[in-house]
Amino acid sequence: MFPGIDGFHWTVAHVVFLCLFFAVAITILITVVSAACRTVADFHGRRAFGRCWKEDFAELPEADRKCRHELAGRVISRTCDNQFDCRRCENYVRFAVLPASGFARDLGLDYPEDRFYHRGHTWVRDEHDGTISMGLDALADHLIGKPDSIQFPRIGDELDVNQVAWRIKKHGKEILVRAPLEGTVVGFGDGSTLKLHPRLDVSNPANLRHLLRGPEMHGWASRELERLQVQLRPSNAQPSLADGGTLVYGLMDALPNSDWDTVLADTFLEV
Repeated sequence: MFPGIDGFHWTVAHVVFLCLFFAVAITILITVVSAACRTVADFHGRRAFGRCWKEDFAELPEADRKCRHELAGRVISRTCDNQFDCRRCENYVRFAVLPASGFARDLGLDYPEDRFYHRGHTWVRDEHDGTISMGLDALADHLIGKPDSIQFPRIGDELDVNQVAWRIKKHGKEILVRAPLEGTVVGFGDGSTLKLHPRLDVSNPANLRHLLRGPEMHGWASRELERLQVQLRPSNAQPSLADGGTLVYGLMDALPNSDWDTVLADTFLEV
């Protein structure tokens, strides 16, 4: 059926066949090239990451997608449908003006009031020099203890909110830490913190309202501690009320036989 093959003769049928064959082949080639170009453009334009996070968020259990206003006691029950990005929520202002009524108790952990907190257990602090610092919050720090190794991004790397910002290894497990804010990496702190030049003006409260602070942070951290208590109790133990104790530093060292795959995935928003 193709020129150059023994027995081939130019006929009207052969011409029609070859025209159709090459038309289909060219269409497939154009489709593949176009898809490849779109994929490259998506990665360069950060759209691919956005789609991945949207899919990851949809896979989170409903209990892990509670709205910040429920955590603060402003509403009885509400599930977030904006991938934890309150900056895009049309209902944020309507709920934010309601009084917070969440019960605050001593968490036994240090959550300084000069910081904002991300649900992937990182914090953000404005350094007032055009940069922000970010690091692990107290619960994550107590859970991991001393890491075996940390892999930070390079200076100049661009990070997007909810993107994996750095990786921690502990006891053979890799912990993926999500970025609480978007920006360019400009330096490192004491070996456990990053410095970013934020892409958005952090002096504008609207640009940080996807992060937790005050009563909503307290409500969220309280629920996280309750989750840890359930997940780390011995398999043959019955659920019990909290005993008022404080979280042990280095839980991964103290309880090496626990189901850390599940605990780490829930703590750091992996699916």
